[in-house]
Order: sequence, then structure tokens, then C-alpha cells
Amino acid sequence: MKRTNIAGTSPYEPVIGFSRAVRIGNHVHVSGTGPVGADDLDVARQTERCLTIIAEALKNAGASIEHVYRTRMFLTRAEDWKAVGQVHGRFFGTVLPAATMVVVKELLNPHWHIEIEADAYIPE
Repeated sequence: MKRTNIAGTSPYEPVIGFSRAVRIGNHVHVSGTGPVGADDLDVARQTERCLTIIAEALKNAGASIEHVYRTRMFLTRAEDWKAVGQVHGRFFGTVLPAATMVVVKELLNPHWHIEIEADAYIPE
């Protein structure tokens, strides 16, 4: 199967050595995506930024939000679950992917309160 690496705009990509997304065949795996450029915004807007970056990566891979079947959300504060969930619901309310929320001690950037991964499948 053909592999395509999809670059993003994260300043961490060249340092860590990763792609924003990788497409293998009809599968697209989007890396953990932080709210780059939204450091000082509240968690809802940071979540929106993460999902907007993910949507762009999916588009660049030939997929879309509608193709997402799995998301993983990493929150730094348990009390943010509802705000994060509401934004996630706006993006995925009709898709209803399998989803996980995990509370972590901290993320790579101390101003980030959320990081999100996504997996998608592009139907034939």
C-alpha cells in the first residue's frame, strides 16, 4: 500500500520528526494535534483550533471529518470535559466516532489544555 506523509505547520514537527498525518491506503492517522496559535484562548476555542487543524490535515490527505471513526482527547483538567465535548459534538455530531477523553498531567506546551488525535477511513 502507498504511504503519504502529510505535513502540517506545527513548530514541533521538524524537531520531533513526525507528520501531521499519514495516509496508508484508505486509512488516515492524524497525530496528536495541539491548539497551535491559540495558546491564550479558553479550552473550547483551543479544542476548536485542534479540530480545525485536524480537518485541514484530513483534507490534505483526501479525507474529511465525515470519514473519522476514532478520536482521542487529552485534557489537562478534568473539569474541561463538557466544554471540550460540546465542541467535539459540533464537529462530529452526525459522524459519532468512537471517542476517548483522558486527563493528563500536562502537554508539551504548558499553555495548551487539549490535544486531539483522529483516525479516518476513506470509503472506496
